[in-house]
Amino acid sequence: MKRVFIKTVLASVALAAVGLAYAQEKTIKFANQNSAGHPIVMGMEKFKEVVEAKSGGKIKVNIFVGGALGNDQANVSALQGGSLEMVSMNSGILASQVKDFAVYDFPFMFANEKEADAVVDGPFGQKMHEKLLDKGIVGLGYYELGFRNLTNSKRAINKVADIDGLKLRVIPNPINVDWVKALGANPTPLPFPEVYAALEQRAIDGQENPVATINSAKFYEVQKHLTLTRHQYNPQSIMVSKKFWDGLNASEKKLIEEAVAESIKYQRAQSRGQVASITDNLKKNGMQVTELPPAEMVILRDKMKPVIAKHGEAIAATVADLQAELAKIRK
Repeated sequence: MKRVFIKTVLASVALAAVGLAYAQEKTIKFANQNSAGHPIVMGMEKFKEVVEAKSGGKIKVNIFVGGALGNDQANVSALQGGSLEMVSMNSGILASQVKDFAVYDFPFMFANEKEADAVVDGPFGQKMHEKLLDKGIVGLGYYELGFRNLTNSKRAINKVADIDGLKLRVIPNPINVDWVKALGANPTPLPFPEVYAALEQRAIDGQENPVATINSAKFYEVQKHLTLTRHQYNPQSIMVSKKFWDGLNASEKKLIEEAVAESIKYQRAQSRGQVASITDNLKKNGMQVTELPPAEMVILRDKMKPVIAKHGEAIAATVADLQAELAKIRK
């Protein structure tokens, strides 16, 4: 009887300890550059819903969108310093921290969403996020921004040569600058929150993003032409500050990991399910939508091959790992 009593007491103490783990309330600030209504933001909102429900409201999530807490690089610095708990951003932008992440910005790397999911959710994607640990960042998974397309205010793009001379905003990293140059256009690196104003003021002619981003940012107000090139696929890393992460107990970490996994499933479904309706909405808002003929897509791919080769040299092992994963998927 005494042993049973002692075991009961110990079990009660253990349960109390678990309860105490949530007794001290925590707040997670979660930042992103996209606007409200974007599938990425919808994923963040799902994460908030799950975390707050499962923690009984003890862990609160405050969402900051539209670059409210600064641009991507500012968010990375805040993440590393511990003043910002979570961020979701284009994985390729992390090449400024670990050069291997440039592989996520290679044009025409993924043929479809199925390939992308298999790569980022598998050993390759996990291995890439592990490279961030030494930088004070913990990668928890990937949302998707999706396949990028070209818009401009000058002319319809019916052939690759029509891109020549356009001044295009690009994500601020070397590979994006180089592939735009390879098409004869003039690259202008800009943080995303500055893009609308630059388009409105005609400081740039165009930009390139998935249709969901074009729609949520209301680029249709300042852009006439949309060309569905699907030239690049962007996974979005979901990251947490290592300083914050190391302060969580095992139960809290498990809860957050489960919430991330649930939000990823929801976010990708929203992203993919809305493409057709969003494209229709862009048309309704005055955008002229074109697609390059197959022969022109071959030219587009060929023009980008030297850029991929150039940037692949510095991260040859990572490129080989990715290509090996893709080869398995494509069997």
